Amino acid sequence: MFHVVLFQPEIPPNTGNVIRLCANCGAGLHLIRPLGFELSDKHLRRAGLDYHEYVNVKVYDSLDEFIDAVRPGRLFACSTKGRRNYSEVSFRPDDALLFGPETRGLPAEVLARIPAEQVLRIPMLPDNRSLNLSNSVAIMVYEAWRQRGFAGGQ
Repeated sequence: MFHVVLFQPEIPPNTGNVIRLCANCGAGLHLIRPLGFELSDKHLRRAGLDYHEYVNVKVYDSLDEFIDAVRPGRLFACSTKGRRNYSEVSFRPDDALLFGPETRGLPAEVLARIPAEQVLRIPMLPDNRSLNLSNSVAIMVYEAWRQRGFAGGQ
């Protein structure tokens, strides 16, 4: 199944929501340090409810460490700077979906490492800044899973 990668997440309830999402669709969750919270944070637990046991959350010191350990088929970044719509991609089960921190998005040096055709955007009305992190993850993960026929779901 897909890999969800949160690069330096800052807000515990967002990560908790993503834990719950990954548990319900079978995606792996990977967190890149530094984190803006402790994994034992009560807000993280509250948002993730009791879903922690259903998803394997792994933490890495860098994006390179994640790539070396997991070796995803392709790495897609979600960014308001992307020129390609996320729904134009044919996702594969070993793809990784990378999302940046809530207050600033993915840094330019991270985006520069990813081929432009793999930097994806979620359409929204002009003059709006961005969507909530956990909502963005849900949109992309469910599109990827839908393309795979909701494999493993019921």
